[in-house]
Amino acid sequence: MTLQIGFVLFPGIQQLDLTGPYDVLGSLPDVTLHLVWKDLAPVTSSTGLVFTPTMTYADCPQLDVICVPGGSGVGALMEDPQTLDFLTVQAQTARYVTSVCTGSLVLGAAGLLRGRKATTHWAYHDMLAPLGAIPVQERVVRDGNLLTGGGITAGIDFALTLAAELYDEATAQLVQLQIEYAPAPPFDSGRPDTAPKAVLEEAHKRTAQSRKTRGEIVARAAALLG
Repeated sequence: MTLQIGFVLFPGIQQLDLTGPYDVLGSLPDVTLHLVWKDLAPVTSSTGLVFTPTMTYADCPQLDVICVPGGSGVGALMEDPQTLDFLTVQAQTARYVTSVCTGSLVLGAAGLLRGRKATTHWAYHDMLAPLGAIPVQERVVRDGNLLTGGGITAGIDFALTLAAELYDEATAQLVQLQIEYAPAPPFDSGRPDTAPKAVLEEAHKRTAQSRKTRGEIVARAAALLG
C-alpha cells in the first residue's frame, strides 16, 4: 500500500526544513508526497524560493505521516485556526506526527506535544515547555508516534530515522548512501556549545526580535491550551 506523506507548506517556510526530508522520504519505495496548504497559490520561502502546493487542506487524504517544517512563518501558523484544526484531525489517524525545526512549536500550539518529549531549533528550545512538551536537546527525538527534528539540517537525520521506522534500517541506509549524506562540516560551530563566543553573540542578536515575537505568540497559545 502506498504511504501518504504530507508536508504543511506555508509562506515563510524554511526551504531546507522541507526539501531535506522531502528528498529523503521521496527516495523511498511506494510513497506519495503532498505539499499541503489552504489553497494552491504559490508560496514563497523565507529565502525567496517559490513552492507550489499540490493539495489543499480540504482535499488532503488521511496521511500516514504529517510533517510541519519550520521557518519565519511559523508564528502566523501557530495562531491559524484552519491549520491547527487540520493538524488535530490528521494526528488522530496518522501513523507518525512529525516536525522539523520550529515546526514543533506549531504542533505544540495544536496541543499535540502535551506530556511528550520533543525538540526544536536551539534558539527556540525554551519555548517547548510552555506548550506542554518535555524538551530534549537532541537532533532527533521520538516519543511514541511523535518524531521531532532539531534545527534545519537535522531534518535529514529526522527523515532517515523515520525511513527506518517506515521500512527498515537497510532501506534507510541505502537512501543515505544514495544522497551521500556523510556530514563533515568545515567548522565546528553548528551548535551553541561549540560555536565561538562572538559567533554565538551575533546569532543571538539576529534572533532577538524573532524570539520576542514568538515568545508572545507562545504565551498566547499556551493560555489557549490551558
